[in-house]
Amino acid sequence: MQKSRISALALTSIAVFALSACGSDDSATSATGADLVKADTLTVCSDVPYPPFEDFDKSSDSGYKGFDVDIVSEVAERLDLDLAIKDSSFDALQSGQALNAKQCDLAASAMTITEDRKKNLDFTDGYYDSKQSLLVPADSDIASIADLKGVKVGVQQGTTGKSYTEENATGAEVVTFPSDAEMFQAIKAGQVKALLQDLPVNLDHTTDGAFKVVETYDTEEQYGFAIKKGNSQLVEDVNGALADMHSDGTYDEIYNKYFSTEG
Repeated sequence: MQKSRISALALTSIAVFALSACGSDDSATSATGADLVKADTLTVCSDVPYPPFEDFDKSSDSGYKGFDVDIVSEVAERLDLDLAIKDSSFDALQSGQALNAKQCDLAASAMTITEDRKKNLDFTDGYYDSKQSLLVPADSDIASIADLKGVKVGVQQGTTGKSYTEENATGAEVVTFPSDAEMFQAIKAGQVKALLQDLPVNLDHTTDGAFKVVETYDTEEQYGFAIKKGNSQLVEDVNGALADMHSDGTYDEIYNKYFSTEG
């Protein structure tokens, strides 16, 4: 799944207040003693849409679909918990605001485990290895990150893609968006000339042939599920479910559904 200073601070304060006001006043625990927002339910927050990891799906029980959705659905089943999924902004998730305000128990949103995020969040074991990538229109002359000087490049707020762009795209004009949906609309409208973000998401934008991925970057990133700091029992429970999924082949089945390169 990286405003003026005064307005950003004001908006952050408002967001924290709003999240706190909407948070659950009741607390519950799972059979193992993990803290839960709602009894017998694993409540998950995700920034939607971000295919192939999460997307809307009115036909599914949860109302959502995607790799992350399938993984957390299986985790919830193995923990004998119902599943509830909520749409949330990525910035509220990666900053810890949503979890601290008891909006959810777990954030599943293609979120890279970083040392900076660990200051505010606990993470499960990594469940997906990711790369960054550069997407441009199919007829673009941009061939690499070295060609981005003076070019408007779309990135998502709070992501490692934003950080990578700022650190490596010398001279680029970085334009920040709240989500992939706005980023993709911007490049289709010609408002930006490239997008730098997670490889699977950019690949999803190449299916009609109008865009192409011209470069990938091995940043050694791993996605993890984020959990409120101190809720160590839930971290342990989710890790146990993930380990079992790897052992019995369930993880591979879900992975191949979304990322298999075989015909």
